[in-house]
Amino acid sequence: MPKAYYNENDSFAADWLRSLIRAGLIMDGEVDDRDIREVEASDLDGFTRCHFFAGIAGWDYALQLAGWPDDRPVWTGSCPCQPFSSAGKGKGTADERHLWPEFARLIRECKPATVFGEQVASKAGREWFDGVSADLEDMGYAAAAADLCAAGVNAPHIRQRLFWVADQEPDEYLCRSGMVDTFRERRRQRTSGEWDAGNAAGPGQDVWGGEYGRCADGKSRRVPPGVPLLANGIQSRVGRLRGYGNAIVPQVGAEFIGAYLDAVSA
Repeated sequence: MPKAYYNENDSFAADWLRSLIRAGLIMDGEVDDRDIREVEASDLDGFTRCHFFAGIAGWDYALQLAGWPDDRPVWTGSCPCQPFSSAGKGKGTADERHLWPEFARLIRECKPATVFGEQVASKAGREWFDGVSADLEDMGYAAAAADLCAAGVNAPHIRQRLFWVADQEPDEYLCRSGMVDTFRERRRQRTSGEWDAGNAAGPGQDVWGGEYGRCADGKSRRVPPGVPLLANGIQSRVGRLRGYGNAIVPQVGAEFIGAYLDAVSA
């Protein structure tokens, strides 16, 4: 029976993952709350899906939305963005939270067939992916990336992110030109009303809803349903906001995964 491995060392997020598993909202599996630096290749034996830096399981939900088969092996990992974010200290690869080398170690030892990941789409993030893609190609993978935003699936915010995929089949057309073509076709379908990706909205629709909240800079911004505003004395709101803030937008991930599936099946 397919089983997932979730690696997340934030205790609040790890408990959240366990709750999602119990509720049957994500693939059944095990949550490992150790630091990735403590994880060995042998710990991953027997798992169909392996999610690193798992957060609140955005990647697993994205795989569901995209129709990824439960029994098809896949890894995901959104390495910490703080070293490469414009809002961070700008230490880049010198930051102790630069954990790509640890993720790469496990990829090199286990050789998963397909790996998905995501990073901030800043200049530093794009330079980070240059090094990541070089490492992946040195391991025998073909790698490709796309700069996508949440507004592209009708979310009420931008959240620009660099989504990437690594495939064991080193086919330049498949993972580069092929994915470009499928993105263009999916965009055409979306704008013409033919497209449907899970819970994402179609043209002219707004399924996000939410209310507007007043921010510290004086501007009002829409808060999606279920996202709590901060208030003193309200239990777990900081943890919940941190969970949402570190998560991918699953509908965007599903679009990227779908383009990959279209390309490899063409």
